[in-house]
Amino acid sequence: MVRQTARRFAEERVAPLIRDCFRDARFPSELIPEMAELGFLGANLEGYGCAGMSNVEYGLVMQELERVDSGLRSFVSVQGALVMYPILSYGSDEQKEKWLPLLQSGKAVGCFGLTEPDFGSNPAGMRTTARRDGADWVLNGEKTWITNGSAADIAVVWARADDSVVYGYLVERGTPGYTTSDIHGKWSMRASVTSSLSFADCRVKESDRLPGAKGLKGPLACLSQARHGIGWGVIGAAMDCYETARQYTILRKQFDDRPIASHQLVQEKLAWMITEITKAQLLAVQAGRLKDRGKLEPAHISMLKRNNVAMALDCARLSRDLLGANGITDEYPIMRHLCNLETVKTYEGTDHIHALVIGERVTGIAAYK
Repeated sequence: MVRQTARRFAEERVAPLIRDCFRDARFPSELIPEMAELGFLGANLEGYGCAGMSNVEYGLVMQELERVDSGLRSFVSVQGALVMYPILSYGSDEQKEKWLPLLQSGKAVGCFGLTEPDFGSNPAGMRTTARRDGADWVLNGEKTWITNGSAADIAVVWARADDSVVYGYLVERGTPGYTTSDIHGKWSMRASVTSSLSFADCRVKESDRLPGAKGLKGPLACLSQARHGIGWGVIGAAMDCYETARQYTILRKQFDDRPIASHQLVQEKLAWMITEITKAQLLAVQAGRLKDRGKLEPAHISMLKRNNVAMALDCARLSRDLLGANGITDEYPIMRHLCNLETVKTYEGTDHIHALVIGERVTGIAAYK
């Protein structure tokens, strides 16, 4: 039921407008209330109006949203896994009661400020600082490549304090010293808001600090939540590329007026895609079941994210190949998915970083430096 509900929403409400959104570099913010009403925001969280879905059900929502566009799935991932989850897990009762109902209902939008201009794969090198000044904290620094940044009412910002420990802070839109600017010229994730956040003597209260978060363990746990959703979501992009190519090759005729699907090399590509998509779904289902039992390890998530994104990119490229020149036009969704997936392969842990997470798990030796 969850999958069918998400698929119906994606096909009826998102598919008709997403091509123009991508062309115009516009996020379809008018869909936020509908996604909230369907329970998509914080779907696998409990309380505060959240749907309380299993992690498999949540994953299916991500899959169906990314069947239409990675940018839409990114919005939902950030809202639930990177904003609502840290507030629920590390926030005070006052913070939870103030923000979680607003975020779940779509009445407020959030963003997650970890990545910096000089530090993406190495968050331990962050330069954003938080200096204690009486009862307040003073933030200075910059975050970039932040999904939802300029659209956000609340930012979950990670900064290094005087004691060299990383803490999380809730920074509201309009706070003096806090400004945002959008990143333009993207050929990927065009239907998604991507921004830079700047903090210049930005003063926040101690009550705005997440009391349960201390050190990098906090933001990394948030990323684990989001990466699980990414591992599911990219399957949807692969499915859309595959189905587009399958239908096209049955209708497209070449050589003696035969459909190109009648040729062996074409069938081999389709067979490879459907097999890899099925394997990716099995990996995702097992990860979701392990997560529901509290047994999903970071290395499992790295394997899920790394394998499935690479698979989806390969499916997009094979599908583009099968459509020939038509594959590069936006009459078909393939080039949009392909461009989006180039970003998804990089964000929230590059392919190489996830390989090293898996490598450390199987050898016991860290090799990040």
